[in-house]
Amino acid sequence: MYQTPDGVTNLDVRLENETIWLTQAQMVMLFGRDQSVISKHIRNIFRENELNKNSVYAKFAYTATDGKTYDVEHYNLDVIISVGYRVKSQMGTQFRIWANKVLKEYIIKGYAIDQRVRVEQLKDLKQTVQLLSNVLHIHSLNADEATGLLKVITDYTYALDTLDRYDYQSLEIVETTKETPFRATYESAMDAIDTLRQKFGSGALFGNEKDQSFQSSINTIYQTFDGKDLYPSIEEKAAMLLYLVVKNHSFSDGNKRIAAFLFLWFLEKNGILYKPNGLRLIENNALVALTLMIAESRSEEKDIMTKVVVNLINKNN
Repeated sequence: MYQTPDGVTNLDVRLENETIWLTQAQMVMLFGRDQSVISKHIRNIFRENELNKNSVYAKFAYTATDGKTYDVEHYNLDVIISVGYRVKSQMGTQFRIWANKVLKEYIIKGYAIDQRVRVEQLKDLKQTVQLLSNVLHIHSLNADEATGLLKVITDYTYALDTLDRYDYQSLEIVETTKETPFRATYESAMDAIDTLRQKFGSGALFGNEKDQSFQSSINTIYQTFDGKDLYPSIEEKAAMLLYLVVKNHSFSDGNKRIAAFLFLWFLEKNGILYKPNGLRLIENNALVALTLMIAESRSEEKDIMTKVVVNLINKNN
């Protein structure tokens, strides 16, 4: 707990609803400033909407020395800390030094514990999955349900790994297809969209361009820097095409459907929409989820969104 450097100031705090409550008079003692200063800071905290008064302010019954009971205004720990970071005094400075030290210790220790636990859990999971996989290949288990469960875990090891890399912001572009036999053009893409319109009997607004952004999207996936493609693989180009068409809203209607369709169209034209065994590279639900995920994402998340898409359609999948 906090103690003033002189070791003299002592406050009897009130504990209610899992937090600490102080009166303005106690904050005067804590920070060594006049009540008018403390009151001004509290008013500013509420005026600037730093905190919601209803959730950090309360009146508690207090029995005075005269034996009478009064309702006294109290403010919880959120207000105390906010005032502590605003007040200008030597005691206020000491409070901030203490608060920063405590916060840093909690953050560092908490992060270290979290990281260690996660690493250990992932290691255990991988070892378990590998062990179960070996058992499945060597022995035939009698319990069909157990066999099915173990197979599910084994089959989805890559998905679990992908989620872990996403959590740690360590997704990489690997195992992609470098050769791109088909080069999309604005004209060929618009022809494909027209086919989609006819297939679903969509209205006149479907696929109607609002501006030149769609043509820009097609050009973007073939951008180069210093003579090298910025998106060198089929998977990266497809992921960027999906992202750009969803986010640019180039059409009056059907942006997400068009984006998902062109994503599949581009993969199919480049010969990787279907795996060698005939299975689809991406299932219906996954396509819907990816498209909606991109639509709801923030612009600063573009790189991580496209990496997620690539990791779900690369050769490891």
